[in-house]
Amino acid sequence: MNLILSIGILIFAGYIFGEFAEKIKLPRISGYILAGILLNPQLTGVMSDSFVDVTDPLLSISLSFITFSIGGALSRKQLKTTGKKILILTVFESLFAFFFVFVFLFISLYFFIPVFNTTYEIIAISLVLASLAAPTDPSATMAVIHEYKARGEVSSGMLEIAAFDDIVGIIIYTLVTAMAAFFLGTTSINIGDTFLIMSKNLGGAIAIGIIVGVVFNLITRIIKRQSEGTLIVLIFGLILLSYGLSEFLGFEAVLSTIVLGVVITNFNPLSEKIFGIIERYTDELIFVIFFTLSGLHLNLSSISGSYILIIIYIVARILGKYTGVFAGSVATKASPKVRKYTAGGLIPQGGIVIGLALILTSDPIYNETASMIMGIVIGAALIHEIIGPIFSRLSLKKAGEI
Repeated sequence: MNLILSIGILIFAGYIFGEFAEKIKLPRISGYILAGILLNPQLTGVMSDSFVDVTDPLLSISLSFITFSIGGALSRKQLKTTGKKILILTVFESLFAFFFVFVFLFISLYFFIPVFNTTYEIIAISLVLASLAAPTDPSATMAVIHEYKARGEVSSGMLEIAAFDDIVGIIIYTLVTAMAAFFLGTTSINIGDTFLIMSKNLGGAIAIGIIVGVVFNLITRIIKRQSEGTLIVLIFGLILLSYGLSEFLGFEAVLSTIVLGVVITNFNPLSEKIFGIIERYTDELIFVIFFTLSGLHLNLSSISGSYILIIIYIVARILGKYTGVFAGSVATKASPKVRKYTAGGLIPQGGIVIGLALILTSDPIYNETASMIMGIVIGAALIHEIIGPIFSRLSLKKAGEI
């Protein structure tokens, strides 16, 4: 099957399953993911492994647009009103998710699932997996909010927390993996080096997002009469420039496009027109491509043998998210709606967590545990991506925002 035909089947299948999902009162994104899973070479063989390998750029392009739109939702006016509250909620839900997953996994591995020889190994693996519990897949939350045109404090809170908790998650991951290596007895903890690497990755991505955003704003100010066609060309070019440059330099590419979106929405006089164009002309196609490809890319064979730990991870993470949002809401005196329903939009997990796990398992010190770690992460991501949009929709409906 040639490449163009495969892409056509992918998009058409995603669309059909999305429509079917909508008919049975599920978010369309659930249908897109299911279509990708059914096309997965390891399940039906409709698509070849070689096709999956060549679609990485398409996945990155889609992700860059989604994260740009997420940045566009972080307006200065909104952040002035809710910024402090959102940051506190983000820290609480991220740390509670980390703590719950660590405790649940440690108890399970120590008392009930004796797959490791020493307590140090159990601590290390529990820490590593817990460090991956904080990030949310903001693209899934964004897709549900756009699909149902949700508006209100819960939907905006979901998006803002989902954007910020990726940063908090990366910080937790960077610090905790250094500790895990220490428990495995392979290295000493060097907090200075760890912070230096983290600062470089995050700072570099932020700098690129700001620079490209300034260039974008200058172009639209110098060439004032911008048709929609011209703006589409400019949007495509500079979003991909920001994401691609960050990826090329080894920075967090997702963060650079979020920052680019923040710069555009807050400092470009054409921001409403720019994000309106994306919503009208590209959102649906981008969502179909990204989430269908996400299902297609899942390594289903890694899941076998880790089912119980996957369930423990998912339950602990969801409990941590809900408890963290509740505790943070009490601390910030947030409204009852925020306290009850915001966590429902923080369940999806996908790209960034799998990416961090791949980086982790490429380290030789995890040779013996790499397959188990990837199995748990991929299995949990698969279930999170399916149930996450459903949680988001139910939460937004109960909050009265759809």
